[in-house]
Amino acid sequence: MNIDKILMTPGPTNVPTRVLNKMAENMIHHRTDEFGNIFKEFNERLKYVFKTDNTVLTFPSSGTGGLEASIVNMFSRKDKVLVVSIGVFGDRFAEIARMYDIEVDKLDVPWGKGVELKEIESRLTDEHKALIITHNETSTGANNDIQKIGNFMKNKKQLYIVDAVSSLGAIEVRMDDWNIDVLVSGSQKALMSPPGLSFIAVSEKGWEFNKRSDIPKYYFDFKKAKDRMDNELPQTPYTPAVSLITGTNEALKMIQEEGIDNVCKRHERLACMFREGIKDMGLEFFVDEKYQSNTVTSIKMENKAVDIKRIMEEEFNIVIAAGQGKLKNEIIRIGHLGCVDEEMINRTLGALKQAVKKI
Repeated sequence: MNIDKILMTPGPTNVPTRVLNKMAENMIHHRTDEFGNIFKEFNERLKYVFKTDNTVLTFPSSGTGGLEASIVNMFSRKDKVLVVSIGVFGDRFAEIARMYDIEVDKLDVPWGKGVELKEIESRLTDEHKALIITHNETSTGANNDIQKIGNFMKNKKQLYIVDAVSSLGAIEVRMDDWNIDVLVSGSQKALMSPPGLSFIAVSEKGWEFNKRSDIPKYYFDFKKAKDRMDNELPQTPYTPAVSLITGTNEALKMIQEEGIDNVCKRHERLACMFREGIKDMGLEFFVDEKYQSNTVTSIKMENKAVDIKRIMEEEFNIVIAAGQGKLKNEIIRIGHLGCVDEEMINRTLGALKQAVKKI
């Protein structure tokens, strides 16, 4: 990988040379045994990362497309859902549901914190068809304890839907063990691949909800996708993003070689290393320590975030992110997920120390 410029953002992330080389190979036709065998291998690797026996569907879209697909395939108009929001992406999930005439009961948590189980226990009622939650909120760098919440959701009649777009492949996720019914992720974060693919795994309970859904869908139809995947050599209903699939398949192969549990431990180690460096600079974190993510660290930069971001890119060739929404110029967000190593962490810390002195 060319390290002249590195992406230390919440996503997209650095793409390994091995993945780029795979994507540069000659195009193959998607209605061939060659592609079918690759797609079969790809699906098994996705199940390994999702830690599930369920089918994992693949669609050409960003993670947001996967969120929208989960809404149109799981619900009917006028259904009521409880959406937990701890930032921009929780708000987005709620907004998507409202657009499809779903009644949204939103549990807003102060930015920089995660939700407490007792808050969900007090809000979830028999009227709700689902609990919808973001695992890792990259707009703030906070995350939710989806394992504890999953234990609570066991044997509940409601669906448990989790946005794992920025957590899968970096923070432990166990779909089956944690009673998750719909798990959504994407290619461009911890899975070390370019943007453009969304992945959605659905439980048996989720498929029962799918049968009752009356919201129109065509391209993002889960049943169509599953029917084509159930063949001996799986296929897609429509033309897939062939190069993205072959590239992401290579990235998943790399994750398997390292071992998904080892990958998560590496992310935890690098996150701790980065935050120790931030503490040494005397800078202040935006997120309470209890809720800090192992993929993104947000740092308070009152009225300086945009300038710091500019200096890091223009003078040090390191791309970071400023805040989103009301936090645009109040925090910087530095990602340490996917294809990141100790050298990149040290380079980023050194550059940030110099950038802060310039403001």
